[in-house]
Amino acid sequence: MNYKLLSFGHGYSAHALEKLLSLGEWKISATARSSEKAKVINDRKMSAFIWPGADLSTEIENATHILLSIPPNTNGDPIFLEYGVVIANSKNLEWIGYLSTTAVYGDHKGGWVDENTPLKPTTERGNRRVLAERQWLELAKENALPLNIFRLAGIYGLGRGPFSKVLAGTAKRIIKKDQVFSRIHVDDIARVLLASIAKPNSGAIYNVCDDLAAPPQDVLSYAAKLLSKEKLPEFDFLDAEMSEMARSFYADSKRVDNKKIKAELGVILKYPNYKVGLEALLDQEFS
Repeated sequence: MNYKLLSFGHGYSAHALEKLLSLGEWKISATARSSEKAKVINDRKMSAFIWPGADLSTEIENATHILLSIPPNTNGDPIFLEYGVVIANSKNLEWIGYLSTTAVYGDHKGGWVDENTPLKPTTERGNRRVLAERQWLELAKENALPLNIFRLAGIYGLGRGPFSKVLAGTAKRIIKKDQVFSRIHVDDIARVLLASIAKPNSGAIYNVCDDLAAPPQDVLSYAAKLLSKEKLPEFDFLDAEMSEMARSFYADSKRVDNKKIKAELGVILKYPNYKVGLEALLDQEFS
């Protein structure tokens, strides 16, 4: 059986999924925003299209699977806005995956959220994701599309771990009382997506996170411990110098329930908590 994946916004998480797909069974096309990024995709034996720009209607019509990971704007998801009708009319689709974020839940002051928790985002980023989710869910319902939504927690992995900051001396323990985040290793995101592709459940929404929500300063401290570094400098959240983007992540504090990916998709996390994940990254990055 040959499958055709069209990946819109082929970034970090999509690349991790790509590595799990057999080139003998899958033909992969992906969008890029520049000719330089398109060349990188082409060099990995995939077809690249520069978008915005290229007309992707034929690619959509030929696709059996579509992965959507382009961030939404104030009007919602750009792929929905330009190609929603084309996707709705596609006859070959077996699976559509939309990568969203747990920011849609808003702030729960460290409390638990699951897929049935009402969406009350506290950031612009979260509001845009809620709009994009609704666009795709309504389109899927009206046209019986095989859509799954994946609400991703904070992503880390090879090249996106805390070790470089610790080694550079720029890592700071930012302390905000009762602040906790949920996280997910990028390789486990790919495993969840692959499990969903193998067992599509149209209209399903999944939280994608590990088993242990934790304060961000604890993660940095563990990374420093693994590197045998001195105790990191500590700053109160209110006094810390941070970008607006970084500060926005501290607007929400919650623990994200991941039982559904295990119960429905049979996923066994390779990295069930940040300690296991960081230990594996240490071996990968410094071995």
